[in-house]
Amino acid sequence: MRLKLAGATALAALLASGSAFAEQTTITVWSWNIAASALKSTVEGFNKKYPDIKVDVQDIGNPQVFDKMLAACAAGGDGLPDVMSIENHKASIFWNRFPDCLTDLTKLGYTDELKKQFPDFKRAELEVGDAAYAMPWDSGPVTMFYRRDIYEKAGVDPATIKTWDDFIAAGKKISAANPGVIMAQADLNGDTEWFRMLANEQGCGYFSDDSQSIAVNQPGCVQALDKVKEIKDAGLLSAANWDEKIQSNNGSKVASQLFGGWYEGTIRSTSPALAGKWGVYPMPSMTADGPHAANLGGSSLAIASSSKNKEAAWKYLEYTLGTNEGQVTMLKSFGLVPSLLTAVQDPFVNEPQPYWGGQKIWADILSTLPKIRPSPGTQYFSDADAVIKAVQTKYLAGGYPNGKAALDDAAQQIASATGLPLAK
Repeated sequence: MRLKLAGATALAALLASGSAFAEQTTITVWSWNIAASALKSTVEGFNKKYPDIKVDVQDIGNPQVFDKMLAACAAGGDGLPDVMSIENHKASIFWNRFPDCLTDLTKLGYTDELKKQFPDFKRAELEVGDAAYAMPWDSGPVTMFYRRDIYEKAGVDPATIKTWDDFIAAGKKISAANPGVIMAQADLNGDTEWFRMLANEQGCGYFSDDSQSIAVNQPGCVQALDKVKEIKDAGLLSAANWDEKIQSNNGSKVASQLFGGWYEGTIRSTSPALAGKWGVYPMPSMTADGPHAANLGGSSLAIASSSKNKEAAWKYLEYTLGTNEGQVTMLKSFGLVPSLLTAVQDPFVNEPQPYWGGQKIWADILSTLPKIRPSPGTQYFSDADAVIKAVQTKYLAGGYPNGKAALDDAAQQIASATGLPLAK
């Protein structure tokens, strides 16, 4: 649905006069877990500017948001809220399969100037030509979270860990000095998180940069998968799902967790008794002079085409995602890492963080944003990821002679499922 010119002119006049929402308007937002809590934390500041727009943030769970959106978009948008959280790597599924389900935000005020306030890797999956179907929210610059006390007991200085080979050598020392402690954990049975992080660091993803071919068997991806197996085979990487990682954190059974920067909020909120014992350092790379930068996760906000409150919904997006105040509120409260580049310059980013032993962790984590390579998910991400999960499990169990053979098989399977050609 698009405003006619006369309607848009009238709306602009109303906004200028401050009376556009003279009557109470309620917008409904679907989100999940800490993301939902972070959105709720912005409502007070938003209502100081727009007291007549009530925001109802509903935490309905991550998979439920995705599944309910797919069902509602297939039904022509019936049942959708005004605003929805979408994980970036799944975002293009919606406008490829249901091109009329979500609103082109450029029609509501998402200008080219505002778009440029976000890094390219966040926008790549949200825009088609001049249209933008979602606005970048949090990002996931990858960092290594580590236990200061466990590393110190082994005499390991994280500043000396530049490469993954350094990480392996340090892990052996840490395991020897801390019996029963694993160097790191990954959801090796249910997720491809470590593979995707290491591959993104090497400039490789499931698909080519133009999303037109399959690139998962290219050298950077092969190197990443082989390194994951090498770390696992060295006894330094064990399988653990989300809840098991938190249990290991609290039980002091793990020395490190590799994740997107948003994991800061998870550690701080689920392990309050460990204040001062955690720190962060840059993710290792294949070589000392490598990029030490990748992205894992991160979300965006979209507005349903079926919404009857598009203008009010846009005002909420504009405040929450497009202002330092909105983004830094979520960073302070729940560790949601801003994508807005001006928010990265906020004074809070350079403040020592008490929980993290006085380390200026946000300055360290956010410094990698400009180095992150875009990794388009495309509408076929879910299909490809299902293949990679199975192939990764088989390879880690010794089912392929090497990573190249494993990913060649994966690429052929993805080609059969999607019809896309293999990258040259």
